[in-house]
Amino acid sequence: MSIATTTGGRRYRPFFWEEFTEAAAVRSQEKGRRQSAPVWAERGLRALRDGLGCEPGGAPAMRHLHRVELTDGQHAEQHLPGSYRAEHAALTLFGLHQQAAAAPVHRSGVGLGTAVRGLRVGLLSASSADRRLMAAATAQDLDELVQHLRGLIPLLRRADTGLDYTRLFRDLRDWLTLDNGRVLRAWGLQYTDPNANGSADAAVQDTSSKEADGRPFWAVCDPQLAESGARLAALRAGSGLQAGTVPAMWPFYRTRIGSQLRNKGALTRDLMAEHAALTLFGVHQQGRNTIMHTSDVSPGTACRLLLAKDSGADRTAIERRLGALLTSLDAGELGQHLRGLVPLLRRAGIGLDYDGLRRALRHWDDPQRPDEQSRIRARWDRDFHRDSTPQRT
Repeated sequence: MSIATTTGGRRYRPFFWEEFTEAAAVRSQEKGRRQSAPVWAERGLRALRDGLGCEPGGAPAMRHLHRVELTDGQHAEQHLPGSYRAEHAALTLFGLHQQAAAAPVHRSGVGLGTAVRGLRVGLLSASSADRRLMAAATAQDLDELVQHLRGLIPLLRRADTGLDYTRLFRDLRDWLTLDNGRVLRAWGLQYTDPNANGSADAAVQDTSSKEADGRPFWAVCDPQLAESGARLAALRAGSGLQAGTVPAMWPFYRTRIGSQLRNKGALTRDLMAEHAALTLFGVHQQGRNTIMHTSDVSPGTACRLLLAKDSGADRTAIERRLGALLTSLDAGELGQHLRGLVPLLRRAGIGLDYDGLRRALRHWDDPQRPDEQSRIRARWDRDFHRDSTPQRT
């Protein structure tokens, strides 16, 4: 067994699955005769399998396999720390996964979303893989999440698909913390990564070929389709929530993000802007038979059309609403004011240019483009006061 040293000089003992994998790598380099697994590794795997279904700390044979250390006071507590519970879950899942596997199943860099995506090549249909990952992602607590993962592990073993158990431990540890959004976003972005497992990329959820060609959802949405209502409801579910944290929305993101950032669950400006635009479109399109994505119609143009269409509209109220929108300090505030405007436009049957809206949300408070907000604000204000045919914004 080894002791690792960090760049800061701190020494720590690797997790059991890391030690097991390292020992297997050493054995594979031995020449001549085949080397059997060390006694400590075999005993450890048996202990992990015995721990399945046990409460954390409830399997005595497992206790020496933990690397998360407990204080004397924590030993006496009924509620163990989340990190200890997460390591217990990761250990038992590793034991189940490694059972009868020919090679180590701990594979660095393979997140849960990537692993489940691999099941769509031959073993599961895309819709079945979708349901299993989303069931895990929408678990209400750690115990329910682990139950879903136990159902996935035998499938991963059959497909010879490994998993980064160090990353899984961290995901489980963060499940009920403020980092929960990062975990969800990482799983969703890994699962929908167009650069991973090329043969599995033909279908993302059950979307049509038009929706899978990279164009944003609002550009290809067909309100006449039977499934349109459910898709729009999925978009509305993300209103006011952080991008990537609503599993039902995962299939609708088209933002280009590198695989490394996807694995980390990075929250980029592009993703936040697309998320906000998607949720607004979900509200705007609700109950409308004609598409509400209308080129060349900025919020300023839409407010002008709203006044022209409804002679009884309160001009002062609309000007006040537009003014609040134009003076938004950041993209988050801009999105809030747009959520107040969009229902008015939906009732009046007035569309918006969602391509332009996404660009505005992306650049509104971008420190790399400090003048962009004033340019967008000026264009929208001109559009509101223009009397001629609306121009592209």
